[in-house]
Amino acid sequence: MITLDELRAITIFEPLPPEPLEFLVGAVEDIRLLPGEYFAHEGDERAFFVVIEGRAEITKMINGDERVIGVRTPGMFFGEVPMTLSTSFPASGRATEATRIMKLDATVFYGLAAMAPAVPAHVATLARSYLDALQAHASEKPVAEAHVIGPRLDAGVRDLATFLTRNHVPFDRVVVEAPAEVAARVAPAHPVLELRDGSRLVAPTMREVAHAVGLAVEPTATDYDVVILGGGPAGLTAAVNAAAEGLRTLVVESLAPGGQAGTSTRIENYTGFPYGISGDDLASRALTQAQRLGAEIVVTRTVESIDPGSHRVVLDGEDALGAQVVIVATGVEWRTLALEAVDRYLGNGLYYGAARSDAALAQGQDVCIVGAGNSAGQAAIFFSRHARSVTMLVRGESLAASMSRYLIDQIAANPGIQVETRAQIVDLHGDEGLEHVDVLDARTGETARRALPVVFVMIGADAVTGWLPAEVARDSHGFVLTGAEAAAAPQWTAERRPFALETSAPGVFAIGDVRSGSVKRVAAGVGEGGMAIAYAHQYLALAH
Repeated sequence: MITLDELRAITIFEPLPPEPLEFLVGAVEDIRLLPGEYFAHEGDERAFFVVIEGRAEITKMINGDERVIGVRTPGMFFGEVPMTLSTSFPASGRATEATRIMKLDATVFYGLAAMAPAVPAHVATLARSYLDALQAHASEKPVAEAHVIGPRLDAGVRDLATFLTRNHVPFDRVVVEAPAEVAARVAPAHPVLELRDGSRLVAPTMREVAHAVGLAVEPTATDYDVVILGGGPAGLTAAVNAAAEGLRTLVVESLAPGGQAGTSTRIENYTGFPYGISGDDLASRALTQAQRLGAEIVVTRTVESIDPGSHRVVLDGEDALGAQVVIVATGVEWRTLALEAVDRYLGNGLYYGAARSDAALAQGQDVCIVGAGNSAGQAAIFFSRHARSVTMLVRGESLAASMSRYLIDQIAANPGIQVETRAQIVDLHGDEGLEHVDVLDARTGETARRALPVVFVMIGADAVTGWLPAEVARDSHGFVLTGAEAAAAPQWTAERRPFALETSAPGVFAIGDVRSGSVKRVAAGVGEGGMAIAYAHQYLALAH
């Protein structure tokens, strides 16, 4: 614990009378840190820290990089700005060597302030000087790694922008309209990816883009303790837990970390974020955490096959990986509209799923959202801030059967969103791009043509598990059986019972949306990710 003598050795506390010092002795926290450990994170609730022994760095995420913006040595503080302005931490603090930190939470700090007004006055003076430096860091413009060039409504441009956004690669968008003679060519002239060195890639594949901007696309080893297929919330949580426990961990992701949740414009029912968090931000934090703990993540890679006995995983390109445990977290894929004209307008007015990077598509437009789930509701609220109008088309009688109440209430209170129930799109029209849709009103049987040039389809999703070996049992919809259901499948032949998240192939686990009977919520996927590693340890103990 902190002693009176240690408090008197700190300049700001030295002149205080005995009463406030004795109050502090009985109220502060005495925190001891190893090198690299954090005592505060950017965004945490306010508190006041004093370095007693050792050395600490103050870091801030600036344009995607963690940058050291200050140093604290014995007798120095951290938390002046949050305590003065009653805000969360604008930066993080971590020990660079064995360090001892004293923490005053808000209640203790303001209790001290009542007894010794000179302390908060001095802290406020320091806070004002630090604010100038923080404002300078905050105003730095992100350095674009690339420029995406092409027409605003070009499907390839949208896909490329989405890929870069979801992989947290900063870029600038340059809108140019393709002349008719270029648009008529067989070889596409867009999108163009212009890199910082001036080189250009025309209509590149996502693998080529990943290479160009420095994303990892090749595993660094051939053998791992845990190979996780899919980088959604469930897969990233499994990676965090596995890496934290010292397991050699690889995540194989076909597009970008975050999965379906990465496209959610706002998640408001995830514990710990009282004001909500976007799926993209949640995925970014989980990715950073997994990588910091040592997990390896490769993108633009798919799995060709799994050997259920040896757990050998073959990636596209015939790269083979050895694994002691395989975790299937491949999620689901959006269902598509069963209309003949879909291919003509896909990416040119018609889109599956939605993300914050699609705000430009909705700007000033009349937008249509097809779907009634939480993702559709979140998209409608988000696009209402950019679009002229948002229309939700719902096949059912109401939103209540498939959407959380908090979203229903927000939609009802938003004058920019109109909900039409028992309605569906039956045809699409337009010359160069989508211009009108035919909407069937199931109540009257009448069809009306509507000017809705931007349509986001979010009508549920299906498991794509045909690539899995026959030894991994699935239900009639293709979702993977685990636990008791896997035990009842003829593929399970082991003498023991499978673990709760284990498939009918021992040592192969399934988590998240791809698992039969899973709760299609982010929090549930996160929970399963952590549970899977606990069961993986039990499996490894049996195997050895």
